[in-house]
Amino acid sequence: MSADETQGQVHDLLIIGGGVNGCGIARDAAGRGLKVVLCEKGDLAQATSSASTKLFHGGLRYLEFFEFRLVREALIEREVLLRMMPHISWPLRFILPHDPDLRLENDISPLGRLLRLTMPWLRGRRPAWLVRTGLFIYDHLGGREILPGTRTLDLRRHPAGRVLDGRFTKGFEYSDCWVEDSRLVVLNARDAAARGARVLTRTSVESAERAGGLWRVTLAGPEGRRQVAARILVNAAGPWVEEVLKTRIHAASTDGVRLVRGSHIVMRRLFDHDQPYFFQLPDGRIIFAIPYESDFTLIGTTDVDHQGDPGQAVCTPEERAYLLAAAGRFFRVPLREEDVVWSYSGVRPLYDDHAASATAATRDYVLKLSAPEGAAPLLSVFGGKITTYRRLAEHALEKLAPHLPRDSGPWTAGAPLPGGDFAVDGAGRLKADLMARHPFLDERWARRLVRAYGTEAFALLDGAKAAGDLGRHFGWNLTEREVIWLREREFARTAEDILWRRSRIGLRLNEAETAALQRWLEENPA
Repeated sequence: MSADETQGQVHDLLIIGGGVNGCGIARDAAGRGLKVVLCEKGDLAQATSSASTKLFHGGLRYLEFFEFRLVREALIEREVLLRMMPHISWPLRFILPHDPDLRLENDISPLGRLLRLTMPWLRGRRPAWLVRTGLFIYDHLGGREILPGTRTLDLRRHPAGRVLDGRFTKGFEYSDCWVEDSRLVVLNARDAAARGARVLTRTSVESAERAGGLWRVTLAGPEGRRQVAARILVNAAGPWVEEVLKTRIHAASTDGVRLVRGSHIVMRRLFDHDQPYFFQLPDGRIIFAIPYESDFTLIGTTDVDHQGDPGQAVCTPEERAYLLAAAGRFFRVPLREEDVVWSYSGVRPLYDDHAASATAATRDYVLKLSAPEGAAPLLSVFGGKITTYRRLAEHALEKLAPHLPRDSGPWTAGAPLPGGDFAVDGAGRLKADLMARHPFLDERWARRLVRAYGTEAFALLDGAKAAGDLGRHFGWNLTEREVIWLREREFARTAEDILWRRSRIGLRLNEAETAALQRWLEENPA
């Protein structure tokens, strides 16, 4: 469908926002036979959805805030999502070191308040039996079929204990999952487009107004300004959801978002095993230290109320120092500023429940429907976590069902994302098959392709008998063939799109190599 074909027809849904929630709703709706157009002012996953801690997890610490509905839904979803996308998501066994001397300062969680009333002698401590009880609930609240349960560790003997400070002698091992967050978004958008949705990147919504039972929406994109019509408008603009309501739709609303910045640092590899750590801190927060891109360690996140443009969020010097000090409490070797190779920051659009702190604010999502009699409906999406994006999409369409011209019902739980049509434990076999078919691949290159494209890696490399058959090499193992694939199939337009959202090869290329890729893209337009 050409861009002009969005004019002169009425879409069932027009979705504002190309993050995980917008693309998840677009995929689900398109798969139900609805006419969908999605507008994203920049690149897909350009903001919050590429700046997460990159986990499908239930949210262990949310148990302390008694967010049982959210945790249960997320725990159930882990395995649903793992089956849908085993190329970009895989199980992890987290190490939680227990610190018997840890006292939580100013613990504002409901659990903390309950313990002060019922067990005042604990004085902010979390004894091992209490942590183990929480992990037992975590194991059983959502049910498990794939992921193993918790076990207790002697960190004096376990390999993961070798890099930790000697005071950590006991710990726990539990399950959650990794996810390549920005690729998750792109693959949802790809599948939505394959099912008939129109995905318009670099296209902003200038205005939207109700007229004649429809939404009349003015768009501004690469081809200029145009107007499209839709029966329903979905505001999934993430951190900009409130701004869109006020300045684009001019809708009255008493609901708002609390913008909370989460920053991460990436360091040179801190340990030589593949298990991540979950660290509990005296201020009541938690952080993770996770093996990242083979040669690095990802540490995060912070929770800071954010002021200003969400698109300009950066990891501040204070946040960087906080993360280094917080993680440094646990490792034998001091963490050095000079070992930080990259940092990133995203702004979470949490529903404003007027919590006392950013840490205490709910991570649950809220869907607000405005459907005055005879007027076109508006659905606004507040909050949410990456783990529950698929369920959020189902709930959004359930809420909109009375206003839809047709609805074939939920379908996404059993449908793999592009490239994800193989067994949960099949990535190793897929890599071996890829290397056998294309012997010029080394193990690292083949692993990256399988983890990015899954079974589609074979189509990407089709016919290549040598590395030279893939065209120009831009650095690391990025080739012209892959760049063309990303531009033609995954909506990539710039070097930044390719190096930092379709992949993380930006960690490997220098400025000259990055500039050369950008020049090639400009000199070889799609």
